[in-house]
Amino acid sequence: MDYTTHTPRQLGQTLRGQRKSQQLTQKDAAKMVGLLPKTVSKLELTAETATIESLFKLLSALELELVVRTRSANAQDKEW
Repeated sequence: MDYTTHTPRQLGQTLRGQRKSQQLTQKDAAKMVGLLPKTVSKLELTAETATIESLFKLLSALELELVVRTRSANAQDKEW
C-alpha cells in the first residue's frame, strides 16, 4: 500500500501507524536496527528534526521504502 506524505508530520504519523499495525513498540522497532527508542519517538513526533540515517533505519525495520516522484498537480502543502 502507498502512503502519500507531503509534510514531516504526515511522515511521522505514517511511521507510527505502520509500526503499530505491525504490533511493534518503539523499543522493538528501535532494537531491530540499532536505534534508541527515543529516536523512533522523535521520528514519529517531530520527523523534521531527525536524521536521514535514522529515517532509513526505521524504514528498514518497518519493511518500508522511500519513493520520490513528481507531485501531482492537485497535491497541496498546507504545512510548508
